[in-house]
Amino acid sequence: MFRKMRRKKQLLSEAETIEILRSCTAGVLAVTGDNDYPYAVPLSYAYKDGKLFFHFAKEGHKIDGIEKNNKVSFCVIKTDDVMQKTFTTHFRSVIVFGRARILTEDSEKKHALECLVEKYSPDYITEGQTEIERDWKRVNAAELEIEHMTGKAAIEIINDKV
Repeated sequence: MFRKMRRKKQLLSEAETIEILRSCTAGVLAVTGDNDYPYAVPLSYAYKDGKLFFHFAKEGHKIDGIEKNNKVSFCVIKTDDVMQKTFTTHFRSVIVFGRARILTEDSEKKHALECLVEKYSPDYITEGQTEIERDWKRVNAAELEIEHMTGKAAIEIINDKV
């Protein structure tokens, strides 16, 4: 169903891939946009229990795209060091494919928002709960159920590990 990575030597382990998802703070969500053009938007996210969680406004491109076609992809770049002399970059990245859904159950929405607070403001959990309550009616949350993911690194990074 999903393509195998062409450059298998550059494939990161599942543990390394998850570490990138846990440690990075932004990625790019791609959905089917207007007139079937891809719509890719950078956003904050949280990874927990094999899922990605996002928050956004009550209306807009993301929601329209997910409602039109729940198959999405999400990309995170952890490292991207330009190596001028060798005309390349030393990179580490992850791409995720899965199905997104807008969370309509209060308990699921609250869980998603709490995951975001835990990731971005772990020293302010109580204040985060207050923020969630204050913005409750103005915010949406979504869950991306991961069906396939790959992590990849520049061959130079892979070779340095050996």
